[in-house]
Amino acid sequence: MTKNISAPRPPIRADLFAKLRGCVPRAVAVQTILLLALAGFVVFLATNLVGNIARLNLHVGFNFLARPAGFEIAQTPIAYPEGATYFRAFLVALINTILIAVVSILLSTVLGFIVALARLSTNPLLALLAQFYIETIRNVPLLLQLFFWYFAVLGPLPLPRQSLTAFGLVFLNKRGLSVPTPVAEPSFPVFITCTALFLTVAIVFFTSARRYRVKTGQTSRNRWVAGFVFLCAPGLMTIVAGTPVTWDVPRLNGFNLSGGTTIIPEFVAMAIGMSVYGSAFIAELIRGGFASVSHGQTEAGLALGLSRSKIYSKIVIPQALRTIVPPLAGQYITLLKNSSLASAIGYPDLMLIFAGTALNQTGQPLEVMAMTMASYLLLCLITAGIGNVINRRMQLVER
Repeated sequence: MTKNISAPRPPIRADLFAKLRGCVPRAVAVQTILLLALAGFVVFLATNLVGNIARLNLHVGFNFLARPAGFEIAQTPIAYPEGATYFRAFLVALINTILIAVVSILLSTVLGFIVALARLSTNPLLALLAQFYIETIRNVPLLLQLFFWYFAVLGPLPLPRQSLTAFGLVFLNKRGLSVPTPVAEPSFPVFITCTALFLTVAIVFFTSARRYRVKTGQTSRNRWVAGFVFLCAPGLMTIVAGTPVTWDVPRLNGFNLSGGTTIIPEFVAMAIGMSVYGSAFIAELIRGGFASVSHGQTEAGLALGLSRSKIYSKIVIPQALRTIVPPLAGQYITLLKNSSLASAIGYPDLMLIFAGTALNQTGQPLEVMAMTMASYLLLCLITAGIGNVINRRMQLVER
């Protein structure tokens, strides 16, 4: 007769842990622990910050924004009178940051597209030059390039009397770039109103023609009507209502230039440096997007007798954009953040004016840096949001 020997019973603690693992998934437990650890770290930082503020007897608050700033700004896209407040200085610096970022994004996109086409050219010399440009620019730090454009290129420029000029309209010298300024005439509001109306009509006709083409596969006459209205309406309005805008052209007056608008050399150096730097990365993004489109489609277009311009505009580019847009938005965000290097050459952006001069004068680093970081964060989020919207639009397939 065999004796029934039961298996050893597991310890109570191990049995309890097994039941807990069955009730609470491991992923939930891990995330809960991480969340508690993060909350504890935040509480620790907040407690430490409050303690340091109390120990140093610092005055916390944003009341300083209403005090007069007491310093001048080299570039003021909005009114900045004498005695302007720190909040006004913040707005000027913020607009300067947005301005240099937008100009750099536009110029780098156009230049990057040109370089990408050169990189894909069947001409071996042109393709080699484009590759040399991309590899050189991408592997030199942006700050060093900004120094090069500001000190080595713009620094040795002549005085205003010996300015470099283009057709007597644009002047470049040590003091910056002088360009003609548009001046609104009395007929300008009427011109803008009528142009907006005609543009709305053109969009309606173009949308109707597009839907008709999708539905029937044939070209509608509304497309030509939309093009005529869009191109000819402003010219007809100019003839009827008169010239809506005249130009104030810069001219030499004594030892300086008068008239027009003078762009400070710091802005010129930033625009050139960031555009050249960004174009090298954008060119590679565009080249990769083109390479993602099957070469068989290009060969099919050639077999149908299409020109290369038609193949790129109708076949390659529309498909490549779906691959290009997501990383391109990331590159735009990088350019926006890189604009913070402008303070190195004296461009009056957020870092120089607010996080630099205003911080030193007010002695309130917490508020100043919080506003500066929040501004960059908001601008980057807006850029990312626009990129996401465009990306979703590019991914849609009409049925």
